[in-house]
Amino acid sequence: MAEENMMFIDPHIHMISRTTDDYEAMRQAGIVAVIEPAFWLGQPRTNAGAMLDYFSTIVGWERFRAEQFGIVHYCTIGLNAKEANNEELAEKTMDLLPRYASKEGVVAIGEIGYDDMTDLEEKYFHQQLELAKKMDMLVLIHTPHRNKKQGTIRSMDLCEEHGLDPSKVIVDHNNEETVEDVLDRGYWTAFTIYPGTKMGNERMVDIVKKYGTERIFIDSAADWGRSDPLGVPKTAQLMLQRGISKEDVKKVCYQNALDAYKQSGAMKEEDWLDRPKIDQSQTYGGNSVLRGGLEPFIEKEEPSEDDIIIE
Repeated sequence: MAEENMMFIDPHIHMISRTTDDYEAMRQAGIVAVIEPAFWLGQPRTNAGAMLDYFSTIVGWERFRAEQFGIVHYCTIGLNAKEANNEELAEKTMDLLPRYASKEGVVAIGEIGYDDMTDLEEKYFHQQLELAKKMDMLVLIHTPHRNKKQGTIRSMDLCEEHGLDPSKVIVDHNNEETVEDVLDRGYWTAFTIYPGTKMGNERMVDIVKKYGTERIFIDSAADWGRSDPLGVPKTAQLMLQRGISKEDVKKVCYQNALDAYKQSGAMKEEDWLDRPKIDQSQTYGGNSVLRGGLEPFIEKEEPSEDDIIIE
């Protein structure tokens, strides 16, 4: 894995889809904080109650579960583009958003944007941008798999129609086709290391070599699909091997994500530098992360060699 003592942030990962083994591996690889954007679960939701339970999970249980493995968890709240096409669900979800967007640990409205670029997707994209403006929140934009360039440019146009400052908008899932437009217009330019559908780590190294590190950062978007929750540290390792300086790797894999999202006021470096010691005997709503009679891990005041970043 990457160089010893490097810290990483994965600013887009769907931990609700992952196991506690992933949390353990991520911590050992140096990931200190994650951001979990609200997203489509694969199985379409049929009513707003399902959305309410989901939002409650990512602001509550998942935040607790991450803490039990030494990782600080944040999230974003939004109506995903795919589910904007269910108008009844979308209307009721919009009523939930202000309540959940103001919860502790929520760093942005997102991920929002386009899937098929339908009229309904655009309607709720507008409404959520207006909500972000009203609540003075950052925005995380999902750019579509199809018509990527068109959808990305239209997304930035909408942000500017609503008077949003590009420095408070993160445009995600970029590729070689969109990077110049997004950088030129002053937005945070995120790339998802999700080989096969979004971005491979070899290609990502080439992008950093060509465009530098200003306003560029990476994430894994690991979810229930064939994805890798170690996408950020593995790509950092490849960058180092291919001659990118440790300082630049830190910017792309840690600092730029922190600089973007700390604007929310909900995310601070102190959150993980001074995090509470792990105590797996704790419970959340009466439930613990332990299964099968496992003994709880309780972190010592001074970390042992096994507790710090390895490999």
